[in-house]
Amino acid sequence: MSLHDDAVSVLEGYDDGDTEQAVLRRTYLDHLAGHPDGMWKACGAGHLTASALVVDPERGRVLLTLHRKLRMWLQMGGHCEPQDTTLEAAALREATEESGIAGLTLLPGGPVRLDRHPIPAPCHWHLDVQYAATASAGAVERISEESLDLRWFPYDEVGRVADASVERLLASTRTRLARGR
Repeated sequence: MSLHDDAVSVLEGYDDGDTEQAVLRRTYLDHLAGHPDGMWKACGAGHLTASALVVDPERGRVLLTLHRKLRMWLQMGGHCEPQDTTLEAAALREATEESGIAGLTLLPGGPVRLDRHPIPAPCHWHLDVQYAATASAGAVERISEESLDLRWFPYDEVGRVADASVERLLASTRTRLARGR
């Protein structure tokens, strides 16, 4: 199965019961149907990306990266690479590379959210498939070349430093954690 096929399968199975998320899901599926290269950065109409919010649920905090180019506090994530066989693998690879933490575990149940955001030309949209990953006790982060800083933030401080998309991802992640799935 190709990464494109995996993305279609993941998106077909994604349903969090939210109307706005359902509209985005359809947008993503339509994009993939119309763009065989829709997984890749080279797709001028936009492309899927994969990200993961790294959480320490025992201590009620998340690890955010101060993105080097955007100069914003964000979850770990980025472009799919040819070696990625699944969206989950891409999200886990990105989270591991950008956090420096080995042994991250994605929360079960597939994506936590979808988030579509504009980016500068020549590519115009990131269609982000967002996961959440837990770090083991005692995990030590390490700043990557894509980051200016990495920092753990208590849940209630995320809104002070990050934008609304990260707040929504955190809210959905906390709901998933509370449901235990």
